[in-house]
Amino acid sequence: MDENQIRTVLLQVVSELSHSGSGFQQGVILQRAEQRLGIHIGRIEDQQALLTMWHDLFRNGQLAWGYDIGNPNPPFCHLTETGRNTLRNLSRDPANPDGYMQYLSNQGSLDPIAESYIREALQTYNNNCYKATAVMVGVAAESIVLELRDVLVNRMNSIGKQSSRDLKGDLIKRVLDAIEKELQPYTTKGAPAPMPTSLAESFSSYWPAFTSQIRTIRNDAGHPNNVDPVTPETVHAALLIFPLQVKLTLDLTAWINTSCN
Repeated sequence: MDENQIRTVLLQVVSELSHSGSGFQQGVILQRAEQRLGIHIGRIEDQQALLTMWHDLFRNGQLAWGYDIGNPNPPFCHLTETGRNTLRNLSRDPANPDGYMQYLSNQGSLDPIAESYIREALQTYNNNCYKATAVMVGVAAESIVLELRDVLVNRMNSIGKQSSRDLKGDLIKRVLDAIEKELQPYTTKGAPAPMPTSLAESFSSYWPAFTSQIRTIRNDAGHPNNVDPVTPETVHAALLIFPLQVKLTLDLTAWINTSCN
């Protein structure tokens, strides 16, 4: 049985039962998850897989043992602040890889390189390897930026416009700045062929923020100056930002291919 499926169902059950008070107990949660997953008696491998995912929720800080001071031990348990944050975004939270990837795919088609890195980012995130996650998300983000750069350069070549050395270069910071410099004039209504208003506003408001945030944590993890260069919160934020960056990048790509001149 697929571990992501088990994790998704388990989180759904936790969400449904999280307001049960002292009834929020290990046995009740596991029995409902077992029924929903269709795990049959005697399928010890599936039962153990469910138990593994259950204990992962404690290891990852989603759940903690005890309901109150009078009931501090198993089978009583409660949601932590991390767990409550996960459930607020359950359909697309990185703690739910299947839901996250479905949400990501809803933004549009992702190139295979970026997809491979973001899938590994989800694996490292759910194993509390936050430095590795920061690097994986950063590489995925750079991959879609470079793909956008190639589209822009090809379009500029087709209309006889010279591309800058920075735009065609390998240094990602200079590429990002060159993309912004090239596209920013199209966000004004006085441009010969301006972007649609919604795209222009999104590009002006979000492009620098998206790229800067993900780049910063990737650099912090890749060039650390202390033992904990990134935090779970910043990595979590980067994973939530990434689908929005993908959507904006795909919208820009479509506009460049059809309207940029």
